[in-house]
Amino acid sequence: MIDRGLTKECVMGIVGLLFWLVLFVLCWPLALLALVLWPIAWLLTLPFRLIGLSVEAVFALLKAILFLPARVLGWKESR
Repeated sequence: MIDRGLTKECVMGIVGLLFWLVLFVLCWPLALLALVLWPIAWLLTLPFRLIGLSVEAVFALLKAILFLPARVLGWKESR
């Protein structure tokens, strides 16, 4: 039998939905405002995510360049 456990993203989505439902029951105008503002906040943070992705790619490239001589000479990473 294959174990198809819940992933972290799935669990966080379920928890977020439950928090939103509790907020909807306690204060529905605030919950609806949060529902409307969430995509706007996501759009505002998108450039920062792209900058982070670019910086991570540059560091990965630098690591690959720095470790290239060791890989050519036969060094293997221990796991």
